[in-house]
Amino acid sequence: MSRSQARVATDRPARYGKQLAAHMSRKVQTDWSEETGRGELVFGAGTATLTAEPGALLLVVEGEEAHLPQLEDVVGRHLVRFGARDELVVEWHRDSGEAGLVHRNEEDPATAE
Repeated sequence: MSRSQARVATDRPARYGKQLAAHMSRKVQTDWSEETGRGELVFGAGTATLTAEPGALLLVVEGEEAHLPQLEDVVGRHLVRFGARDELVVEWHRDSGEAGLVHRNEEDPATAE
């Protein structure tokens, strides 16, 4: 199994973790614990673990190396969309040392409807 992780700076890590798990529950098996501030998303291609820490949401995806970009994309893209107002940035770091994907809201808020 290969692994990639991202530490997303935010003042509301538990809120975003809960929101991501709730949103993804429509398509995959998810779990979120208010008590521990931890959750898991189970995809066909691997898993994602969400951990709320002081000042950050830690994301870890695990799966076959060929599936890491897909896992990074799904988790990162959805989280950035939820966190557009807070300008969340998800920068993945793979255990292989290879650079992962980077997600940020590229839309100019001045032109958004």
